[in-house]
Amino acid sequence: MNTTPSGIDFARRTRRHETKGGPFRRTTIAVLLLVALVSSSGAVTAQDAVAEISVMAPLAPKSLMLDAVALDDRLVAVGERGHILISTDNGATWRQIEVPTRAMLTAVAFVDNEVGVAVGHDSVILRTTDGGETWDLVFSAPEDEAPFFEVWFSDEVNGVAIGAYGSHFQTTDGGLTWDFEPIGDTDWHLHEVARAGNGKLYLAAEAGFVYRSDDGGGTWIELTSPYEGSYFGVLPLEGDSVLLYGLRGHLFRSDDAGESWLEIPTGTVALLTNGIRLSDGTIIIVGLGGAVLASSDDGQSFTFHQQAGRRGISAIVETADGSLLLVGEFGVRTATIAELTAAED
Repeated sequence: MNTTPSGIDFARRTRRHETKGGPFRRTTIAVLLLVALVSSSGAVTAQDAVAEISVMAPLAPKSLMLDAVALDDRLVAVGERGHILISTDNGATWRQIEVPTRAMLTAVAFVDNEVGVAVGHDSVILRTTDGGETWDLVFSAPEDEAPFFEVWFSDEVNGVAIGAYGSHFQTTDGGLTWDFEPIGDTDWHLHEVARAGNGKLYLAAEAGFVYRSDDGGGTWIELTSPYEGSYFGVLPLEGDSVLLYGLRGHLFRSDDAGESWLEIPTGTVALLTNGIRLSDGTIIIVGLGGAVLASSDDGQSFTFHQQAGRRGISAIVETADGSLLLVGEFGVRTATIAELTAAED
């Protein structure tokens, strides 16, 4: 059975974090979207944990949702209280799926149209083999109280789940089993991993840390950071170009695989949470307060648009019909590019 390693011990997880330039008060997307981070020691396996069944809620599509994925014939969204929602009509209607946890789910990824993994609080990892209709609890460490923030697969069998206090778990069997594989000796929160078209991997972390792997995640290089605040997202573009974003509207671009960075004005101090490059080449970055940044010049510059209601956006996904799915404090909703960029500036 998998267990959380003793290497992530109480002292490391409760120490006062400091940035390279001085004291730093940790802030994460999860905190600002009502995800509480706490720390303690110990761990149990999924088989030992007392499984809870998610509460079926009529208003689940309007509850806090944190991530989503678009498959060929459906959309799958995850969020608070173990809510998992499925839409088979491009987001027009949604139905909730019963799952074996009430932990907040923070991220979801699929390796194909059937096999997928969702992660979240209590170090929960859920797995489905039928497109999200049913889910099994394959890993859990509730006493550790170190949530996962992201799950990502490089192919049908190899994937990673990353999160608080340097949590970096790997799977080589499509998400059935998971093993802790530390990235150096870091215990900073790890927020997002993404792969560029040339195979390089980038990892955005708290306190100004950013990493790159040139060997598929076997080893990681700490890159020189242009900012000491936390990063919550990284978006590879063509070649060695990549965007990095996070706290207080900070957005940076590198055209040499992260060796040097140029800050791009955003017109906002909102925390930036997620980014996507659409099929038509438009780049959209979203954030708290209803912030939307749009670029039509391959990320060289962005225009800022404020969404009505100013409710936080956690993730954005392009659907099969070309519309956009937004998830966040409002739940789930769809929009067109024109609607997003026509919002008040």
